[in-house]
Amino acid sequence: MKRLFKLILNTIPRPILIRLSYIARPILAFFLRGNQFTDPIDGKSFRSFLPYGYGNQRNNVLSPSTLSLERHRLLWLYLKNETDFFSAEKKVLHFAPEQCFLKRFRNLNNIEYTTTDLESPIADVKADICNLPFDDESYDVILCNHVLEHIPDDTKAMQELHRVMKPGGYGIFQIPQDLSREKTFEDDSITNKDERAKIFGQYDHVRVYGRDYFDKLRSIGFQVEEVDYTTQLSEENVIKYCLAKGEIIPVVYK
Repeated sequence: MKRLFKLILNTIPRPILIRLSYIARPILAFFLRGNQFTDPIDGKSFRSFLPYGYGNQRNNVLSPSTLSLERHRLLWLYLKNETDFFSAEKKVLHFAPEQCFLKRFRNLNNIEYTTTDLESPIADVKADICNLPFDDESYDVILCNHVLEHIPDDTKAMQELHRVMKPGGYGIFQIPQDLSREKTFEDDSITNKDERAKIFGQYDHVRVYGRDYFDKLRSIGFQVEEVDYTTQLSEENVIKYCLAKGEIIPVVYK
């Protein structure tokens, strides 16, 4: 199964994968049902989660029911337990909307919810993150997760995120990050897809962010809180929810 998932991820374009996943999800959930691990997003439990990854695949990380990964489940728990996202009236902008969140967020009566992406077939507004069609200071909350590592001019993208966020607003800008690196690494001369996947974690990533990511956000004008939320959860729940221990949630404020 591991080899099959790797082949699928590396050969089928992402927009097609998104559409196919709607068919595969209930089938996977049925065959993997159990009580060993739980997806906190929908509360369903399974004997195991699925493997996932473009380069080296990680075992037991992809939820069969919501198709959430470690970062999605961690974000859900943070939003639910530490913010008023599910209760306060907010205007929310969500980049590259994840399936595990899309319907749930859209059904919330307290938020005005807009999704955007350049290619995703499930986004409301097709837009370039470096040239957004939204007014200044439009959104209370911005979710932009695992997007910036795909953007060549991430400085411009961050400036646009800052521009459209309301004063007093906040955002969560998760990225794949190597915390052992002090400095972010990028090299446009590496063009081979396999080599890029090996070095950057995915063939369409343009950099590996280091610890300086947070300071770059600060240089744009954001206040940044580096939240290691797994330290606030029990070891039992970290294992039960299949979370990545030590993953940092970058929470930004304007």
